[in-house]
Amino acid sequence: MAIEATPHAGEIAVITQKLKKVYGLGTGYPVEALHCVDMQVMAGEFVSIIGQSGSGKSTLLNMLGALDVPTEGTVTIGGRDISKLDRNGLAKLRNESIGFVFQFHYLLPDFTCLENCLIPLMIKYGSPPKEERDRVKNLLEQVGLGDQLRKRPSEMSGGQQQRAAIIRALANRPNLALADEPTGNLDARTGAEVFDLLRTIIRETGVAFIMVTHDDRLARAADRMLKIEFGEISEVKDLSG
Repeated sequence: MAIEATPHAGEIAVITQKLKKVYGLGTGYPVEALHCVDMQVMAGEFVSIIGQSGSGKSTLLNMLGALDVPTEGTVTIGGRDISKLDRNGLAKLRNESIGFVFQFHYLLPDFTCLENCLIPLMIKYGSPPKEERDRVKNLLEQVGLGDQLRKRPSEMSGGQQQRAAIIRALANRPNLALADEPTGNLDARTGAEVFDLLRTIIRETGVAFIMVTHDDRLARAADRMLKIEFGEISEVKDLSG
């Protein structure tokens, strides 16, 4: 399987500097979810993030995905400090530069597999150009979904739906892809197949991929593994387990 490469290989995809997030400011009961997080991820790098529930993993993913704003510090994606973007600028960034893969596929039930994967391009263009539509079709064929293009999510298996969700995340050739427990809703065999697909995509497209997971085995298969504890991040040096 050969998946079309993005133009981003060799670039710094995302940098955070002194990133801090505090909830409940002004209430008298502030909660610091992230404390001075510094990290850098290159295009083509696969980074996993582990940590107990409440450690700050989801908060960090929201910061990296421009879904929330930091209390202090900066997030720079594709060379742009996202704190300088207005609401429309953030929406454009999320659509064009960031792909999201969640534990649940969140495919729209009334849309076909192909239509679901074209949604980012529909947002960008209104009506996707034929060459873009053909490119997404080709991606779906390359991940074994060529015979599923006209099927709706209810007619597809869990693994097929998650594969479609991955292609949807890559439809706009983003700099950065973020995954929150991407195999957590799948059985062990299907989860392993989806994970292997992710590794292939990262290697062949050059997209920077950051995955939050509770699965220690999958986390250790990444290029780097980071651990969040009490809102602080550190690198796990020994990935052998």
